[in-house]
Amino acid sequence: MPMPHEPSSDPSASAAATGSTLVQAPPPEIGEDEAARLAQDLFGVVGTAHSLGSNQDLNFVIDTGAADRLLLKIANPATDPAELEAQSRAAGLIGSRAGVRVPLARTFSDGTTVRPVTTPDGGTAHARMLPFLSGDTLGGSGYLAPDVIARFGTLAASVDTALAGWRHPGTERDNQWDLRHAPAVLADLLPSVADDDLRRHLRQTADAAWARIAPVAASLPQQVIHGDLTDDNVVATDGRMPDGVIDLGDLGRTWRVGELAITLTGILHHDGVSVADALAAVTAYQRVLPLTDDELDVLWPLVAVRGAVLVASAHHVLRTDPGNAYAAENLLHEQLILAAATSLPLPVATALVRQAAGVPVTAPSVPAAQPMLAGPVAVVDLSPASPALDEGRWLEPDIEHVLAQETLAAGAATVVTRFAEPRLSRAHPGQHAAAVVVPGIDVTVAGPAVLTAPWAGEIELVDEGLELRAPHGGLVLRITAAHRGHVADRSGERVAAGDPVAEITGTVRVTLAEAGIDVPEAVTAQTAAAWRAVVADPTAVVFGDAVAPASAPADAGELLRRRERSLAEVQEHYFADPPVIVRGWREYLVDADARVYLDALNNVSSIGHAHPRLVEAVAAQWRLINTNSRFHYPQIVEFAERLAATLPDGLDQVFLVNSGSEAVDLALRLAQAHTSRPDILAVAEAYHGWTYLSDAVSTSVADNPHALETRPAWVHTVEAPNPFRGRYRGSEAARYADDAVAEVHRLAEAGTPVGAFLAESIFGNAGGMPLPDGYLKAVYAAVRAGGGVAVADEVQVGYGRLGEWFWGFQQQDAVPDIVAVAKAMGAGHPLGAVITSKRIAASYRSQGYFFSSAGGSPVSSVVGLTVLDVIRDEGLQQNAAEVGAYLKQRLTELGERYPILGTVHGYGFYLGPEFVRDRESWTPATEETARICDRLRRLGVMIQPTGDHQNVLKFKPPMCFTRDSADEFIAALTRVLETGW
Repeated sequence: MPMPHEPSSDPSASAAATGSTLVQAPPPEIGEDEAARLAQDLFGVVGTAHSLGSNQDLNFVIDTGAADRLLLKIANPATDPAELEAQSRAAGLIGSRAGVRVPLARTFSDGTTVRPVTTPDGGTAHARMLPFLSGDTLGGSGYLAPDVIARFGTLAASVDTALAGWRHPGTERDNQWDLRHAPAVLADLLPSVADDDLRRHLRQTADAAWARIAPVAASLPQQVIHGDLTDDNVVATDGRMPDGVIDLGDLGRTWRVGELAITLTGILHHDGVSVADALAAVTAYQRVLPLTDDELDVLWPLVAVRGAVLVASAHHVLRTDPGNAYAAENLLHEQLILAAATSLPLPVATALVRQAAGVPVTAPSVPAAQPMLAGPVAVVDLSPASPALDEGRWLEPDIEHVLAQETLAAGAATVVTRFAEPRLSRAHPGQHAAAVVVPGIDVTVAGPAVLTAPWAGEIELVDEGLELRAPHGGLVLRITAAHRGHVADRSGERVAAGDPVAEITGTVRVTLAEAGIDVPEAVTAQTAAAWRAVVADPTAVVFGDAVAPASAPADAGELLRRRERSLAEVQEHYFADPPVIVRGWREYLVDADARVYLDALNNVSSIGHAHPRLVEAVAAQWRLINTNSRFHYPQIVEFAERLAATLPDGLDQVFLVNSGSEAVDLALRLAQAHTSRPDILAVAEAYHGWTYLSDAVSTSVADNPHALETRPAWVHTVEAPNPFRGRYRGSEAARYADDAVAEVHRLAEAGTPVGAFLAESIFGNAGGMPLPDGYLKAVYAAVRAGGGVAVADEVQVGYGRLGEWFWGFQQQDAVPDIVAVAKAMGAGHPLGAVITSKRIAASYRSQGYFFSSAGGSPVSSVVGLTVLDVIRDEGLQQNAAEVGAYLKQRLTELGERYPILGTVHGYGFYLGPEFVRDRESWTPATEETARICDRLRRLGVMIQPTGDHQNVLKFKPPMCFTRDSADEFIAALTRVLETGW
């Protein structure tokens, strides 16, 4: 197979530079016809040859006409036959001991696998014949999911375990990819890098890394390793999860930890993979084969060295072979590897490595200090749940300065931020997590204030501020001007503890970090804990004990474990590793780390999260009274009138409950009481709730795998009228109504006449799929003709969400006898309703009287009224129509580019993009949809699959969802479809 990370070199240039033999010569010039002849002459294989791109060896796929292809490998002439025999034997060990698919070289009767080849220049190379391992490599820049990255780590550890203790003469060799020789290799390659700045950067990167490697090099465990276990050299049968290993061309005895370092470099250039993401491979490796403490400390420096060698080597190849498009393409990846490898200071990256391995990280010790500033201090709360950032204030520009000034105006003399607190004030929507954690504190003063030295030392001038080194080296205290701040320094002065060191005005930034660490303005929450290995909290140094330490953000894993201990297991949650959501605003959700997500699935929060009008209305009513609904008060009357006014004439009797399940349950009880019939006809694949009646008529196997076999005898179903996957497709979908009508008649003839027909007006559980035109009108008529009633479940799709229609049944030009609704009407508050006619409502008397303590309470009624007001006053139904149509058009256009997006169901803000593996058979892409949802969440979009096949995205956002948010959603989905999931 091709080895894109193993470039050739110009031997004369190498020799001229250093005399090194580490950088190998180019491969021999052998064409495809000659390769086919060699395959026949040497191995008795007849077939056509196809060359695979490579820089060092030659690789030809041999097609014999059989199902399984072969691979002819002609090694670089500099490769000794013993090395090739070692590769063949190592492959056998990996296959038998690690249980990993490997290509095993064809063995001759004498036990060898290698045959000599005379090259066109009269030299000698050596060839082997191997099976061409089925599957796809993971090379390129496509996305690697966390479980795939972890699999890389497991593979690397399994291969190293399989080769541990094995020795072979062919593995005792030197080559340019053995990280032990990186300094010599770079010395050989760097003259080929023409750009002075890049050459300097590569040298500095390698020198800084090697300074950390050299002191422990002698103690690093050594063994035979694969040596190039990267994305190009693993194979996935399913195209996703690697289960095979190929190309042992860099096999050799070297540092064991080099295997994992090389594997990590094959991950870092993939789309969306951060340094912290890549370290899932370390976690997995550590589970199988624990690394020593020294190995953990040199792992990331080795990654940095490897990145420098890759880039330098690519430049060397392109200098000696300017037309090598293969090397030019790989250089783009290698530049990304180097950028990622050097994106964090080595101590911080190493702290991340240790965290990934489950090994403690030591934080710097803060020396005793005399407080620098006396007096009371006010803390400004910038956390994701801060009341100061309510009502979207976190999105205002310069909000940190504004809040500090407001606090000063309220009487504070000094204001300080919390150290390393995830600041919502720095968060923003988008595909990348923002840098929200400031590794320092901001101090704002009302007027000029004098800071005194916390300890004795010498002040040094820095850009817009000063530094003071802590006793005994170690940490450096830095004070710099921030927002409209100023530091009057006393550079070069020797001070004693308590001496004045600076006069500050406005806002200054204070950091306390190890010497030599360039502390950034802010870091991501993902890396914040690792930064604590080199930065410390300066709060106590500045203020003593006047400021209480900040509490740590909620740990998602620990909170999930507590949830699982205290909540019933069947009370499920979104995502396997859910973020901790602490705030919502409009169409956004915010987690405890101040990551902002676009909320594309929350039809509960119909008017947007934390709507100020709703918050104020609820608070005002609760200050007055909230009690049960049997008391007489105006709000329940006003709400019932307003709700009934949205429905057709005759539907004017309102029952108020607490949820959609209760609403559907009550609607069916009304129907049974009115018709004196127990039998209910429902649509298959639908979900209606969890109460006894609503669950009995729910037949979605996605929500209850046993739904079909456990429903009572009095529940009957008609086929889901799916025009894409069902019995009738396309223009024939109208026949679903005929079948449903026939079923109504059949049940009557069987002595079980339909008391109620229940259906979602739009097939919400299938992703907002419209029913065939005329479906409800036809079935309603047949049910009524037989003495039954029609019940519309509008819990998910009603209340203006469809845009053109306030109620889903209006799209069908049909009028039900009973309407059940919830979700949107409460905007997150538990509120549901059943609306029917006086005649049907009166039938409930046969069941006794109706009462719901909280249903229709004063607060619930105010919620209902306010939601209706906001939908009207802010034009949310019109917004659903306009933005929903725009988004559906853009989704449809995506489907034209990506066949997996088969169609887009729905209207307005109830859309259902459906993913299929084949548009002819309409095979559901169930696994793919789950992974697409997970990738979207990592890109800042919350959405989930729905439907019995779980292959439809349920797009049902808050109805304030904007056109810009629609574009954000499309951009994220496009990236997923383009780069993978």
